Amino acid sequence: MKDIKAIDRQYVMNTYARFDLLIERGEGSLCYDENGREYIDLTSGIGVNSLGYSDADWAGAVAAQAGRLNHTSNLFYTEPCALLAEKLCLRTGYDKVFFANSGAEANECAIKLARKYSYDKYGEGRSKVLTLVNSFHGRTISTLSATGQNGYHKWFFPFTEGFEYVAAGDIGALDKAADGACALIVEFVQGEGGVVALDKEFVQKAYDLCRRRDILFIADEVQTGMGRTGRLLASEHFGIRPDVTTLAKGLGGGLPIGAVLALGEAAGTLGFGMHGSTFGGNPIVCAGAGVVLDKLDGKLLADVERKGEYIRRRLADCEGAANVSGLGMMVGILPAHGTAKDIAKKAITEGLLVLTAKDRVRLLPPLTITDAQLEKGMDILTGILNGKETI
Repeated sequence: MKDIKAIDRQYVMNTYARFDLLIERGEGSLCYDENGREYIDLTSGIGVNSLGYSDADWAGAVAAQAGRLNHTSNLFYTEPCALLAEKLCLRTGYDKVFFANSGAEANECAIKLARKYSYDKYGEGRSKVLTLVNSFHGRTISTLSATGQNGYHKWFFPFTEGFEYVAAGDIGALDKAADGACALIVEFVQGEGGVVALDKEFVQKAYDLCRRRDILFIADEVQTGMGRTGRLLASEHFGIRPDVTTLAKGLGGGLPIGAVLALGEAAGTLGFGMHGSTFGGNPIVCAGAGVVLDKLDGKLLADVERKGEYIRRRLADCEGAANVSGLGMMVGILPAHGTAKDIAKKAITEGLLVLTAKDRVRLLPPLTITDAQLEKGMDILTGILNGKETI
């Protein structure tokens, strides 16, 4: 058998700090390495495998569509694209959707939409996009510029102009920065920023400010959307419906997709030729996403909320967890000792996969993880956090 890790190191650009694990196959919330060793996965591919590995219904829909029509172009209509758009809009209450390939692409589209919306109504000079300190919105030049973390603002100069960052919770600073702004982009839980949930009162005040000043309120739900927090959209926890919501990750169930949902005037802002994507709305991807959306019913969403509460109860009794953050099944854990990276590495040796976000261990389990698998995974994790296993 070829040394896959060595081949990867030789031929793939060294942009990822991979863990020393080769995953060969998966089923549900379990995956297996090349030696057949089993791992409980609390990462779901960074929130992508919402139904776990290779859900049978999802895989069947994808395979059937691949055998029928793999791709055409957006110059023609296709059934999977149209039906997914209908399902998304009816489930979320939005008017229109644009399909892309990733969260970064979805956020790029939302930025363009906001600037065009403002230009149409007010002309030039109102193009500033506000985002929050500690946010993360993608790795393209413009979405890096939108990201409110200085650590990402290096090497790739010049960055796109027209972005300003405001501290989460500071409504006064947001009001001052709003002059000349066309949009505010928020993550309800700042995932890459350390799994930090926003304060509900601040979100509602920010939303009201945007309403008064005709600034588009854009929700980046690339990570929080599609049931991750126990609601179809995390905005439901905050009692608002943003003008624009971006989705990706869990919507595709394992295939690349991005989506931009828009309401009212915003939904009609982009016309022919103003934006596009060769692979956006791909039939195979849309067929899989349709299955994901069908399975995100009331029972599954209630289970996500229940499982999220179970995780928090376990961590509340864990001396090795200094602080717990997040919402639903999007959890951040500040270790009382050791680093998040060390804990993640140790977890692999114990048959468990977890993520990190800044100084926190991050959990994004498949939404369909069984109670028994979740319990066993938390037994392993709390044991490591409590120092029962040497880190």
